[in-house]
Amino acid sequence: MAADRESVALVTGGSGIAAATLRLLAGEGHRLACVDRSDQNLAALSAELPDLLTIEADLTEKGSADRAVAETLARFGRLDILVNVVGISGRRFGDGPAHECTDEGWDAVMDTNAKTTLAMCRAALRPMMAAKSGSIVNTASVLGYAPSALFATHAYAASKAAIIGLTRAMAAYYTTHGIRVNAVAPGLIETPMSLRAQSDETTIQYMKIRQPLTGRFGKADDVAEAIAYLATDRAGFVTGSVLEVAGGWGVAG
Repeated sequence: MAADRESVALVTGGSGIAAATLRLLAGEGHRLACVDRSDQNLAALSAELPDLLTIEADLTEKGSADRAVAETLARFGRLDILVNVVGISGRRFGDGPAHECTDEGWDAVMDTNAKTTLAMCRAALRPMMAAKSGSIVNTASVLGYAPSALFATHAYAASKAAIIGLTRAMAAYYTTHGIRVNAVAPGLIETPMSLRAQSDETTIQYMKIRQPLTGRFGKADDVAEAIAYLATDRAGFVTGSVLEVAGGWGVAG
């Protein structure tokens, strides 16, 4: 990946972890594009980051990933970093334990989490392969490999496990193209998606056991720092890694 601080990063998502990542990368001097389906999220980010290229699109719609990459290339002439954050929990669509998970819930979660990740990677890999360099960071979850009965959203867990598998397979394949592919695996983080859990006393108490390093929810900035490390040349010799950012979730007894 190019070593200069003005490399171009495209981030999917406009709130929570994605917004924290954009702020961090902006502070490091990167040129930035953001794709999100919420015009309100994009307007808020534009007010904060006036040089940000905003692209309003629903990445579950066919062709939207290609358009996001094309608009980024049209503005900046290159694409060095892709960060995939877009995702949903899916509970309101019918996700739940396997015996209750609906077809609609499964499809909504897999389409939004796993399929958009593939679509964005596919679109970004073309210019990265031409440049013989690039870095991709995908957002998985600890639930993709360290499940909990308290969080019985099985389509969500399956989608995040799929992202881990995709990340590692891509990392193996694209090494000879000079492209690094890694993932972060957050635990319970204070974001708009976790608002329900943040006010649930059972979950709050569970954090003392499952995220024992702090005994609380993580911050979006915690994950953004890990993403920025993996995305940039600070991790220039790292590919195929899944970096857990979860306060000890994966090793909690």
